[in-house]
Amino acid sequence: MSILVRIPTPLRPVTGGLDRVHADGNTVGEVLRGVEHRYPGVLARLLDDSGDLRRYVNVYLNGEDVGYLGGLETPASRDDELTIVPAVAGGATPPSNPFCT
Repeated sequence: MSILVRIPTPLRPVTGGLDRVHADGNTVGEVLRGVEHRYPGVLARLLDDSGDLRRYVNVYLNGEDVGYLGGLETPASRDDELTIVPAVAGGATPPSNPFCT
């Protein structure tokens, strides 16, 4: 079964610039391994040494954070959509507030 996987900008060099790919699998982990099979190097950026998702990587299945579901063992089925979202640090400096000193 083919599942759409949305690829974030930092991983696109590994996927040849593609922003979405398809992979097969019955669980989120199997789908990610399917992406790794076609685009070696993806999993090294997503998983830590124990094989768990890195703290700064969020994966969503149909908009739901798999960390609150079954993690990498979350069941996936045809026509599901997996989105990989790396946490981003930084941001703009907040404007000064004249009421706070």
